[in-house]
Amino acid sequence: MKKIYLCAFMALAVACGSNNESGREEELSPDATTENPDDVNLRLQRLSLPQGFKIELFASGIEDARSMARGDQGTIFIGNRDKEKVWAVRDEDGDGRADKKWEIADGLLMPNGVAFRDGDLYVAEVNRVLRYRDIESQLDNPPQPEVVYDQYPSERHHGWKYIAFGPDGMLYVPVGAPCNICNSEKEIYATITRLNPDGGQPEIYARGVRNTVGFDWHPQTGALWFTDNGGDNLGTAMAKAGKIPEDQEKEYTDNNPAGELNRAPQQGLHFGYPFCHAGEIVDPEFGSEGDCAKYTSPAQKLGHHVAPLGMKFYTGSQFPQEYQNQIIIPEHGSWNRTKKNGYRLTTVKLNEQGEATSYEPFITGWLDEESQEAWGRPVDLLVLPDGSMLISDDFAGAIYRVSYEG
Repeated sequence: MKKIYLCAFMALAVACGSNNESGREEELSPDATTENPDDVNLRLQRLSLPQGFKIELFASGIEDARSMARGDQGTIFIGNRDKEKVWAVRDEDGDGRADKKWEIADGLLMPNGVAFRDGDLYVAEVNRVLRYRDIESQLDNPPQPEVVYDQYPSERHHGWKYIAFGPDGMLYVPVGAPCNICNSEKEIYATITRLNPDGGQPEIYARGVRNTVGFDWHPQTGALWFTDNGGDNLGTAMAKAGKIPEDQEKEYTDNNPAGELNRAPQQGLHFGYPFCHAGEIVDPEFGSEGDCAKYTSPAQKLGHHVAPLGMKFYTGSQFPQEYQNQIIIPEHGSWNRTKKNGYRLTTVKLNEQGEATSYEPFITGWLDEESQEAWGRPVDLLVLPDGSMLISDDFAGAIYRVSYEG
């Protein structure tokens, strides 16, 4: 197959488009990511990391890079929300940078979620889950996907999905609320479901989950942990209901509700939405059912409107011991807050009882605080076998690799 070199782009902008058919291989030339490689380094040098850590470009030209999954042979699969594609990249020479890229699929409906199991790639669209059999042996000519399940709701509002396999072998698939804040009559909304890898009717695992786009299981206890994005414009609803003065509407909206990190050690828990927000705010419209004590409170409240996404437990051995089995969260960043918030990675440390004890910045600098301009928005994480960690960035169309040198 003829290899196509990627066209250059400046300062981490998305590479110029090519109308490649699915399966077309592209070679990622070491110098093809930018007209001046120093531009990439200058951008990355804006980031603040703990001492001993470094961050480097792993892959570029991955439009709208969102969720990631790793195949058994080291292929990194990347979904996206807006570009209808699924990508695959691979570091074949082991230098810590991807050198091959494939377009696995095109024309899909918000294929945000990707997961890998037993040689097969699972891809979640808005209303269905697809499976690409034996994908790593067919990257040059991907097979037609099988439909695992196609009866999820078709609403696009919070319809894009993050998927992952749990320790029980089931595929976990969230169904976001079809609105900002509402009480849908259909119980499937605002839930996390799970289904058999071969299909069948999904079952609801957790309720009251507005919009989770990231979850993982504790490597020792097996408990499910997930991030959840709080509602917008809550101040408007509070002012309309007479709960706060009208002149406090914007300030209240800016600072409420907090983002959530939740723990669901067993099936059947309800996390409050839409009746209670962040474990403490009774919704003014649904207050008749809003006794917050009835619901499971967040294990850790996060920043206001930081958009916490693809959290992971760090299970590698490269980072210092203090990070072992601790949670790292990409905060994608606020979109309508007066002063922007997020655009960073944070850590949540847990004690031996599995309780959150701290919430701190880990990597910052994708947002220029003074100008309020962002040059990157982290989305998902992936811990590699060598203990380094990948970060996807849908704004820059790039994937970064974080490593620790001591």
